[in-house]
Amino acid sequence: MKQVQQLDRVVVRFAGDSGDGMQLTGDRFTSETGRFGNDLATFPNFPAEIRAPAGTLPGVSSFQLHFADHDILTPGDAPDVLVAMNPAALKANLAELPRGGRVIVDTFEFTARNLTRVGYATNPLEDGSLDGFAVHALDLTSLTVAAVREFGLSRKDAARAKNMFALGLLSWLFGRPVAATVAFLNRKFAGRPNIGDANVAAFKAGWNFGETTEDFAVSYQVRPAPLATGRYRSISGNTALALGLVAASHQAGLPLFLGAYPITPASDILHELSRHKNFGVRTFQAEDEIAGVGAALGASYGGALGVTVTSGPGVALKAETVGLAVAVELPLVVVDVQRAGPSTGMPTKTEQADLLMVLFGRNGESPVPVVAASSPGDCFDAAVEAARIALRYRTPVMLLSDGYLANGSEPWRVPDVASLPDISVDFATDPDGFLPFSRDDDTLARPWAIPGTPGLEHRIGGIEKADGTGDISYDPGNHDRMVRLRQAKIDRIDVPDLEVDDPSRRARVLVLGWGSVYGPVAAAVRRVRKSGGEVAQAHLRHLNPLPANTGDVLRSYDKVVLPELNLGQLAMLLVPGPEVRRQAGDEGLQVRPGGALVPGLR
Repeated sequence: MKQVQQLDRVVVRFAGDSGDGMQLTGDRFTSETGRFGNDLATFPNFPAEIRAPAGTLPGVSSFQLHFADHDILTPGDAPDVLVAMNPAALKANLAELPRGGRVIVDTFEFTARNLTRVGYATNPLEDGSLDGFAVHALDLTSLTVAAVREFGLSRKDAARAKNMFALGLLSWLFGRPVAATVAFLNRKFAGRPNIGDANVAAFKAGWNFGETTEDFAVSYQVRPAPLATGRYRSISGNTALALGLVAASHQAGLPLFLGAYPITPASDILHELSRHKNFGVRTFQAEDEIAGVGAALGASYGGALGVTVTSGPGVALKAETVGLAVAVELPLVVVDVQRAGPSTGMPTKTEQADLLMVLFGRNGESPVPVVAASSPGDCFDAAVEAARIALRYRTPVMLLSDGYLANGSEPWRVPDVASLPDISVDFATDPDGFLPFSRDDDTLARPWAIPGTPGLEHRIGGIEKADGTGDISYDPGNHDRMVRLRQAKIDRIDVPDLEVDDPSRRARVLVLGWGSVYGPVAAAVRRVRKSGGEVAQAHLRHLNPLPANTGDVLRSYDKVVLPELNLGQLAMLLVPGPEVRRQAGDEGLQVRPGGALVPGLR
């Protein structure tokens, strides 16, 4: 019997060509890890090209999984185990592997041609450059081909199952369950049973290889993490956001309509919602971004919960229609799954650089609430909250996610439907005294009258409306009133106070975050506290309007650290004065903001 060593946490990274199935491999390893009961966080990383050049550094696709026997918050700083399917995968990832880390490589791909293509003058498996690592040089391709020979596949098709061999080997190495993966493969290839059987055989062969080879003397066990009682599933941010929208439509008692144009990394929301027609969801793949948001706003006019999803370039195209939604005061949820820019930028890489655009990127005075999700699972709750605000206040809402949240996954406790908020709405039905732009005393929202309701005919459109009647108006006094009313409506949105995690109550430094930096910030705060330091943490979900106590919270600390995946957009808004100085690399940058959302903050 081989020795089993206990570990409290492990970070594994699968890396290979885009066609090597690294995302599928990582996803299956994640599913089994979640089934086992570990806490986990993932980081898929892949090229933007549909099929990047094979064997090249730009074509490397990877999937990192951090799993532990305790609560974790990030996919890990660096892998403990790197599975590299070719020289490009090794070279692209080796620098992030700590000395002493474990490397599993497929020697079959280490040919002179492949080595030269990525700039290796000599074979790193032979020149001593990997002496500081625990290297397992295995001919995974040949082992896989031998394992599936009985199924009569071509060598090319047989070799494609090497990712399942690697998955089986890693499943043995860390004691992952296998039955669900076998069942998954049988379902996935139900129409091609010989391919399915070959993949199952390769997976089992990888497991058996780990059990019998002398190359691995030890396997590892990471015990399940203590989690609150409930039903869990592993969920990605895009899936959680889609399910949150479905739940919101159910809680509102409205059909859900999605108008969208496919764009990375938001497209999976469209794919997921298209599967839920049984919940009254209608999805429309539009010919472009403008048509998508126009259809969604039209659906809201007709009495549905209108939603559109996109990424940064699409938000720019949708800006005019979002402004129209502000003017006509109809509910609309606009999901921005942020990616690195500007322009096309890096479609598969993450960034938080759309904050200023979603706040101010429209013509005229067109204030819009902004809500940001903080983790893959939190995308569900953020979607429900965005829908609540949109429906209650009759306004478009910008919901911010990003590529890291969209594609990453974590264990998610499935909520009890009874715990979800009631966000049902009342449509206007009484024609007596009806005015399409009259106001609710509490929310300042106007009535929502579905077209065709007898006696409630009214004019709608982008030209300025007269207060109350909704008639076209060019009167400057009326315009001033409408501008102030629309802003006042946003200011009245009920937003919970900003909560601060400051156990000792003695911290003089506050780390403030928003969006997907929550995990890294919380992990860093834990590390500082563990070393004896005192630091407080707060995280913003609502970015417009800000929680009413934001200024008081920030003013109560000597220093506020604001990590963002941008050059300081929220810092620019929060801090008044002529300039904000912060470090970027080795150069001090100066930003001169135009104003502050928290007056008097120093």
